[in-house]
Amino acid sequence: MDPLKNKLTAFYNKFNEDKRLDTRHGQVEFLTSMHYIRQYLMPGDKIVDIGAGPGKYSLALKDLGYDVTAVELTRPNIGKLRAKDKQIKIVEANAVDLSMFEDDAFDVAVLFGPMYHIYDKEQRIKALSEAKRICRRTLFVTYIMNEYAVIEYAFKDNNYSSVKDKLDDDFRIKDPDALFVHSRIEEIDELNEICGLKLLKRFASDGPTDYMRSTVNAMDEETFAAYLAFHLKTCERRELLGASSHIVDILRK
Repeated sequence: MDPLKNKLTAFYNKFNEDKRLDTRHGQVEFLTSMHYIRQYLMPGDKIVDIGAGPGKYSLALKDLGYDVTAVELTRPNIGKLRAKDKQIKIVEANAVDLSMFEDDAFDVAVLFGPMYHIYDKEQRIKALSEAKRICRRTLFVTYIMNEYAVIEYAFKDNNYSSVKDKLDDDFRIKDPDALFVHSRIEEIDELNEICGLKLLKRFASDGPTDYMRSTVNAMDEETFAAYLAFHLKTCERRELLGASSHIVDILRK
C-alpha cells in the first residue's frame, strides 16, 4: 500500500465526510457545486467521479439519471458507497493512474478530492492529465485554498506560534507530510496551462462559509436561503475566490 493510500485510509476510517456535507455549511459547498455541474451536463452523458469519497456526488448524479463511474482509492469510502448503492460502478484506483480507462471514455470528469491530497507538482500534473485523457468534454476540479487555511488555522484561533514552521516567508503552506494540500490561484493556472486545459469558469464552492460554520449551521430557513442566494450571486467574483476555502475550475480540453 502506498503512503498516500495509507494516510487517506486512516483518515477516512475516522472522518465522516457525509456528515460534513449534510450540515448547513457543507450543503453550501454541495449545492453550489451541483448547481454548476448541472449547467454543463447533456442527456446521456457518461460521468466519472475521480476521488469519489463516500459517493455524495456520484449518487446525486446517478439519481439524476446519468451513467456514473466512481473512482476511489480507499476501502473505507468504497465500503460506504457500496452500502448506499450496491449497483453503482466503482473502480479502486489512484487518480494519477487511470490506465484501466480508454481515451475519451467519459463526457464529464469530476475531481472533487484528488487535488486536496496530491502534494507533488508532477503528480498533480499526472492526475489532471489522466482526467483530461479519459474525458472528451468538461472537467470539474476542486482545490483547497492557501489563504483560507492560513487565516483559519494560523490566525483565527490565535494559533500562529504552533504552525509558523509550516509557513514560508510568503505565507505559503509548505508541509509535504500534510494530508491536505493548499493552493494559490497562480499555481492552479500554471497546472491548467501545462496540461492544455482551457478555463471556462471558476467559482468558490463555499466562499466565506467555513469561516462562519457555527453561524451558518444555526441559521433559520429564511436566513439560510438568503445566504445561499447571496453566495450563488457572488461566488464567481474574483476578489473573493482566493479567500474561499474551496474553489472549482470548470475546464475544457
